[in-house]
Amino acid sequence: MDDVTGAVPEPLPDWLTAARRITVLTGAGISTDSGISDYRGPQGVWTRDPDAEKLVTLSYYLTDPEIRRRSWLLRQAMQDADPQPNAGHRALVDLERQGRLRALVTQNIDGLHQAAGSGAGLVHEIHGTVAEVVCTDCGDRTPIREALDRVAGGEPDPACPRCGGILKTATVYFGEMLDERVVEACNAAAADCDVFLAVGTSLQVWPAAGLADIAVRSGARLVVVNAQETPYDGVAALVVREPIGTSLPRLVGG
Repeated sequence: MDDVTGAVPEPLPDWLTAARRITVLTGAGISTDSGISDYRGPQGVWTRDPDAEKLVTLSYYLTDPEIRRRSWLLRQAMQDADPQPNAGHRALVDLERQGRLRALVTQNIDGLHQAAGSGAGLVHEIHGTVAEVVCTDCGDRTPIREALDRVAGGEPDPACPRCGGILKTATVYFGEMLDERVVEACNAAAADCDVFLAVGTSLQVWPAAGLADIAVRSGARLVVVNAQETPYDGVAALVVREPIGTSLPRLVGG
């Protein structure tokens, strides 16, 4: 393990500036500067309201119409807020333009990496996307805007227009299986990098957290950029506690 610090070192370590295959994992912390609350932080959504986790738990969602109504209102509020990419997202676009980004794995569903300009072929949304909705019966997928327009028009729990089944966002709820193809791509990216950069994630949710294990076992150096401690700080080559919006551009600057 190399030197571990809470601040971005000056100058940057040679192994970081020389890295040419960087795999990045982002969590909710990178989007907080865009006005999107994280989940497990001190002021996180689930910290303040543990019952809010039911809104993204499949068993509750499918059996409780009130949970679905609350979930649609939450999605509507997120769309109305119109969050925009911040300096952290843009720093990763810069890393891609430098030709040093191997892959960008995100636990986020907000689409802000793509909105910032990250190439779709490099972004792996391990927990799905909020941009679309899917029918839990027939599997039909449509843009979320269509469902939210129906909510705004007075349908608190819009049903699938094709078969009448229950609609949900195309995100992975608790109790659902991840897309195996996405997981395989993420595992491959973690195993094939010289630096694995974990940004704004608690590294407590699997299998995303396990990507750090894969990277370290494969010989990559681990960099953790997160406000709170993570279970992987002890094996990290560098730990940064400074705000993501200011520290990440310095870490990946070309």
